[in-house]
Amino acid sequence: MSGILITGTSGFIGRALAESMVKNHEVFCISRQPTEVEAVTAIQGDFTSPDDLQKINPNQIDVVVHLAAVTGGGSEEEQLRVNVMGSYQLVRYFLDGGCKKFVLASSIAAVGFQSPLFRPLQLPMPDEHPCLDRIGYGFSKYLMEEVSRYLARQNEDLDFINIRLASIAPDDRELTPKKVGPVGQWAMGSISYMYLSDTVRCLTLAAEASHKPGVRILNAVGTQACAEDTVPEIIRGWYGADADQIDLSHYTRPGHERDPVYEIHRIEKELGFVPERSVLGNEE
Repeated sequence: MSGILITGTSGFIGRALAESMVKNHEVFCISRQPTEVEAVTAIQGDFTSPDDLQKINPNQIDVVVHLAAVTGGGSEEEQLRVNVMGSYQLVRYFLDGGCKKFVLASSIAAVGFQSPLFRPLQLPMPDEHPCLDRIGYGFSKYLMEEVSRYLARQNEDLDFINIRLASIAPDDRELTPKKVGPVGQWAMGSISYMYLSDTVRCLTLAAEASHKPGVRILNAVGTQACAEDTVPEIIRGWYGADADQIDLSHYTRPGHERDPVYEIHRIEKELGFVPERSVLGNEE
């Protein structure tokens, strides 16, 4: 049994993960709001606060799963303060206490798709597609990934898994596949979903994976784009003439018209993770 720290456990992902992982591990939780999960050690506090972090004995923690963050609705200043410096302080506290494994919830928004001006360099987007963000949230998540690279250069035995999570839907929500229309904010996020149960399984596989020193950045999205029309049709509807600069040939092969806009083969290779539930409402 390992000691697992999960941040952000008052949120629906963190709470579900804690409920699942406490069955096989000693789970510690920290969240600004109460953590409503039985049998965990819960601290109500702010992970960016050194005083609150010191309520947790770092020697008890084998793996940190960091989910807490300021999301895309926050201010640029708060996103950078919490998602970058706060994450740095959190990881530094526990690695100084002896923890060597960290699972960090990055985001598919790290590429910068929040802005309608975003254009992907290629499709499907690779796990380490560059950050082209103009707004702040994606930039903050990208910088969090860079923090893990920086700390890994200091200690080559650290294991960092940065998971660029999709838009996450509750299991009881029926998604509406996207049709051709004008581009808006979070466009790529509107067709890149994954259900909560798959998200919990993904994070669990990452936390329980054998120690592997280094830094991994892995996309985690559904095995299909949440799209009624084909991906090329949607991309051309969004980007107009700019779509001619994007190689869409992957989606012209029969059976691949609605493949995800993010590459997901590496996470299967690294963690054995393949989403089980279709975002299109049909059996995989």
